[in-house]
Amino acid sequence: MREAGRVFSPQQVRRFVVDQPQIDPLTGVVVGRYAFDDGTRFEERFVVPVPDGGVASANRAAFARVSELLCIVAGVSYYKAAAPPEVELRVPVPSSVVDYLRLAWSHGLGEFAYVNQLQLGDGPRVIATDVDRAEPPGAPVLRRHHLVAVGGGKDSCVSVEALRAGDAPVTLASVNRAKPIVDVMDASGLERLHVERTLSPELFRINDEGAYNGHVPVTAIVTLALCAAAVANGIDTVVLSNERSASVGNVEWDGTVVNHQWSKGFAAELAMAELLGTAAPGLRCFSLLRSLSELEISRRFARMERYHPVFTSCNRAFRIDETRRTDRWCGDCPKCRFVFLALAPWLSPGALAEIFGADLLDDPTQAEGFDALIGVGGHKPFECVGEIEESLAALCLVADRPEWKAHAIVQRFVETTRPRLELPADLLAAPFVANGTDAVPADVRGLLDATA
Repeated sequence: MREAGRVFSPQQVRRFVVDQPQIDPLTGVVVGRYAFDDGTRFEERFVVPVPDGGVASANRAAFARVSELLCIVAGVSYYKAAAPPEVELRVPVPSSVVDYLRLAWSHGLGEFAYVNQLQLGDGPRVIATDVDRAEPPGAPVLRRHHLVAVGGGKDSCVSVEALRAGDAPVTLASVNRAKPIVDVMDASGLERLHVERTLSPELFRINDEGAYNGHVPVTAIVTLALCAAAVANGIDTVVLSNERSASVGNVEWDGTVVNHQWSKGFAAELAMAELLGTAAPGLRCFSLLRSLSELEISRRFARMERYHPVFTSCNRAFRIDETRRTDRWCGDCPKCRFVFLALAPWLSPGALAEIFGADLLDDPTQAEGFDALIGVGGHKPFECVGEIEESLAALCLVADRPEWKAHAIVQRFVETTRPRLELPADLLAAPFVANGTDAVPADVRGLLDATA
């Protein structure tokens, strides 16, 4: 046990332990349990919505397996506090789970390692008891239904409306109930369910004492939480809304590409699908928007006016500490700048100012931030923003629109920045051509055409 009064020191930790989670199929309560070898312990709690009477007996084994995966992967939030060289899994798992864990905890912690200047290499050494599953596990009983992950931003709205236009059965889903998420769900008028996630208070305590902190592959955790909810409710499809630019990294460091959005990227999507195949055969999980650019998604979203007053992508609206949250858009971060810019070719200055509460393209103090989006003066910001070429294309598009030409950022780009750049010949065309790289099943692939 950890000594009372001893200050946490990440340098003193050599091993992180993932204990057997507690899983209750009757209530949907899932508790992940973790520890460092200095005696520090954590418990993370998920409450997965289940039908009256609990998870159906035919689905309980798959629910338990997916919930185990959820707790194992969610352990990254605690592992990163010390990033020790060893991880001990006290949950018997197939070797494929160990392979995924090392992948997610190395690439998924790339930004964390870069910011904290830690050499994580290919991830920790994982000590685990292997379970030989030569025979595939029994498949749960699932019906054709689409559980769409909603994060409060524009992308999931495009997925929702594409599925709705195709008369596909849809339920919206989220982890926790941040106001923008609930507002977007309300605007859709569709049914929804929520997984409740509560982090261990011990994590915040050791953060104050000097634990390592930073970005984790949260999309992997959210995906598994919603997959657990899908199995619990007999749903066969979990729909994500990650675009193609999520696969593009931010900066090269220590011999690898650091990608803030790694867990949203295509390689991570394929790895997740393979992992789920061993836990819940028949469960489908994919991104509907994978082949589309951020600009193309923004073009489609610009017509979906029901969501304009309520959506947000600003991370400050989702801070864990509710007292520090913004109501919707902060107006001064890379995400606010990029979404404003991506929508500007399709909406008027007045419409965007009404959404954001300010005209970001007419604010000279934002110049350095917009430069970062187009790759001038440094690497692409560590945020969920589009590719550098997309931001360049958006600025070129707004520069040709009379209502934007006199705006400070646009005028500066035209007069000072663009003349110094060598722009690709297909800069304005490439964002609007689907690249054909996705894992979308044939029965839903054509539905995106409805929002084109």
